[in-house]
Order: sequence, then C-alpha cells, then structure tokens
Amino acid sequence: MKKFVINIIIILVFWVIYFLQSNLFTWFKIAGVMPNLFVILVLFIGLYSNKYMGVIYGIIFGLLIDLFIAKKIGITAIMLGVVGAIGTAFDKNFSKENRITLIIMVMISTFVFELGENLILYIINRVYIEFLPFIEILLIECFYNAILTIILYPLMRKLGNKVENEYKGNKILTRYF
Repeated sequence: MKKFVINIIIILVFWVIYFLQSNLFTWFKIAGVMPNLFVILVLFIGLYSNKYMGVIYGIIFGLLIDLFIAKKIGITAIMLGVVGAIGTAFDKNFSKENRITLIIMVMISTFVFELGENLILYIINRVYIEFLPFIEILLIECFYNAILTIILYPLMRKLGNKVENEYKGNKILTRYF
C-alpha cells in the first residue's frame, strides 16, 4: 500500500513541477534560461527507488512532456530515461548523503540530458547548433539546477529516505556485497 501512495505522490509532484516549469519559472529566467526540474525529479527517483523505476518514470514523464510541448515525440523520453539510469548508477557508486555530491550528480545529469537532447535533434533535423551559445545555455542551466538542488536538498533527503526505506528496506550493506 505504501508503494502505491509513493507512486501517486511522484505523479502529483510531476504535475506540480510541470505547472511550476510552465508558469512560475518563465518569470525567473537567468539570461533567458529556465531550470529543468524534470531532470532533478527523475534523478531523485533513480537515486532513491529501485533499479528500474527511474528509467520507467523518466520515459513516461518524457513522453508526457513531449506530448504537451509538441516537440518531436520521444526525444525527451529517451533522455529522461537515460537520466533515470544515471541516477541508478550514481546510487550504486556514490553516497547521496553529501550535499556537494548530489549537486554534482544534478549538474552531470543536466549536462547529459541537454547534450543528448540537442545531439538527437541535430541528427533528426540536421539543425546547426552554435557551439558557444549552446555551452553558455548549458552552463547556466546546470548552475540553475544546482541552486534549486541546494534549496530543495532537505526535502529531497527526507522524502528520499522514506522512499528508499520502502523500496530497498534497510539492506544497506547487502547492496555492496
């Protein structure tokens, strides 16, 4: 029953983030760049839940985002699935208890998401991407996501520990052996 409630909460958080992203953060742009809270959410799911949940939610949320924004269907789904897989890999190899480590994970995930999305768009559309403006936008978005991670860290850690206890139990040592 608790897993069902956790999944409902994750879906509700997705909708809240969608409305924040489409309404509130359009007013708080830094140099014309908005944060990508979906990367933070899917990374959070990949870090704190079981092995496949980050990838599955990344693909589902990516398809919904693609449908609502009317971009090419599937590009965001692929890249958010990759972010979910990165979260699972980070969970096995790094500690998420340290704030700095989590910020670096968010920045790497944002970098991979944006680079992969633009490379796929380049391959599909053959649209020329200007390198320096792209790097500038990428760095600003990584910085913006890092700031939001600092702000949201206490909430992420508290909720994340509850999700992790439900999905993984208290088997901390068994996952290393």
